[in-house]
Amino acid sequence: MGDTEGPVVIYNWTATGLMSPWLPWLAILALLALKPNHGWSAWWIWVPLAGLAAGWHYLGLATQGPASGLPEGMLEVLLDVPVALAFGLAALWLLASNLGRRHRFRTFLGSLFILVVFIVFSFAAAVGWASGVEPIMGLLDPRHYSATAGTGEMALPFLVLPMLLAVVIAAAMALSGLACRWRHRPWWLCLWLFLSLPAAWVAASVLLHVSCRMASPGSVNFHLFLGLGPFVVAVLFATILPFLVLSWANALFRERLRDLLHVKPEAPTPLNTPLPDAQLKT
Repeated sequence: MGDTEGPVVIYNWTATGLMSPWLPWLAILALLALKPNHGWSAWWIWVPLAGLAAGWHYLGLATQGPASGLPEGMLEVLLDVPVALAFGLAALWLLASNLGRRHRFRTFLGSLFILVVFIVFSFAAAVGWASGVEPIMGLLDPRHYSATAGTGEMALPFLVLPMLLAVVIAAAMALSGLACRWRHRPWWLCLWLFLSLPAAWVAASVLLHVSCRMASPGSVNFHLFLGLGPFVVAVLFATILPFLVLSWANALFRERLRDLLHVKPEAPTPLNTPLPDAQLKT
C-alpha cells in the first residue's frame, strides 16, 4: 500500500471573521434612524446608493474574464472601490446637518473623517469576503490581528487607494464651496467640482509621493499617479453626480449640500422681491 506518512505540509489557517458584507448597508440604515433623518425625505438616499452599487456590480459581471487583462479577482476588488465611495458619500449626506454649523475648515475635517471611516469600512467589508483578502481583515478584526501580524502589511496597499480618494473628495468639495459661496447654481457647482477633482488628485498624489519617498526612496513612481488621473476623476465625478442630482431634487438634501459647501441661497431678483406693506397699501 506504500508509505502511510508523507512530507510535512504547512498550511496557515485563519478563522472566519465576525464582520459581514451587509454591515455597510446596516450602517446606512442606522444613520437613517438618527433624529435629523426622520421623515421619508431622507430615505431617498437609497436611490443613488443602490443605483451605483447595482451599476458597478453589473459592470463587473460584464467585464470579467481574461479579456480584462487583470489577475483573477483583481477587477472585482477595483470595482469595490467606487461602491465604497458611494457608501461614504451617503453617510456624508446623512450626517451633513452636524457639519454645517462649524467653521469651513472644521467642516472639511469632519467630512474627511466621515468619508475615510465609511469608505475604508465598506471597502474592507466587501473585499474581505468577495476575494478572500485575509490581511485586510487582520487590520480590522482584533481576533485576526495576532494570526495575521506577519502579513498584515499586505493590506496597506489595498487601503491606501480608498483613503486617498476620500481625501480627494473632501478637498474637491471644499474648493467647490469656496468657488460657489456667492453663486450656488447646479451647473456652476458641477463645473467647479469637475475642475477641483483633478487639482485635489494631483495635490494628494504629490503628498503621498513625498511621504513614500521619505519612507522608502524610489518605492513609488509619481508618473503612475498622473497617468491614472483622468480615469480617477471620471470615476469620482460619476459617483458624486447622482448625490448632487438628489440634492437638487430633494429639499432636505439640498439644504445638506449647502451646509457642506457653506454657501448661501441666492438673493431674489428685484422683479421677484416682495413690496413693503406700506407700498402695498398705497
